[in-house]
Amino acid sequence: MSSQTVSVLRTRDDRVVPVAGVYEIDGAHTSVEFVGRHLMITKVRGRFSDVRGQITIDEEPTKSHVEVEIGVASVSTGNGDRDVHLKSGDFFDVEQYPTITFASTGVKPVRDNTWEVVGDLTVHGTTKPVTLQVDFDGGGASPMGDERIGFSAATEVNREDFGLTWNIALETGGFLVGKSARIELAVQAIAAKTAAA
Repeated sequence: MSSQTVSVLRTRDDRVVPVAGVYEIDGAHTSVEFVGRHLMITKVRGRFSDVRGQITIDEEPTKSHVEVEIGVASVSTGNGDRDVHLKSGDFFDVEQYPTITFASTGVKPVRDNTWEVVGDLTVHGTTKPVTLQVDFDGGGASPMGDERIGFSAATEVNREDFGLTWNIALETGGFLVGKSARIELAVQAIAAKTAAA
């Protein structure tokens, strides 16, 4: 087997895409964040640090697949009391529903390096289809001696669709916690090692 580095990039239908293969999500270099409204006036940002999964890039990019699992107990918003509340039965109920999962069901090109990835998101024991706008951010060799690819993605969800309905009505109108949440992802994945021929 040659020690020469092989690029993880290729061109397909005038788009730069990763070469076919399996890529393991690098949790240490991946961020899964959400933004929700508090008191109807401010945005609160939270993140999950326990993220793992696989991206399988097909020869035909539209047949690619991704599966992700998130440990809900890793949620952090920068406020200990709020984090405890989010993990409780009022919200994520970590004891009963320790993971959030996403499994793609379809991939289609939108423009340039942007793709639409449709899949099933399971939160709090409820599975709903969601559509992610995904940008392929590139790839190449890392100083660690492996090949990596990067993606960023975003979507909006209604938390009540997943049974996360806790709230308090405000005297001024509206609610303490907004229904809509924006999910933002920055994913780095490592090309799986292949055995020498």
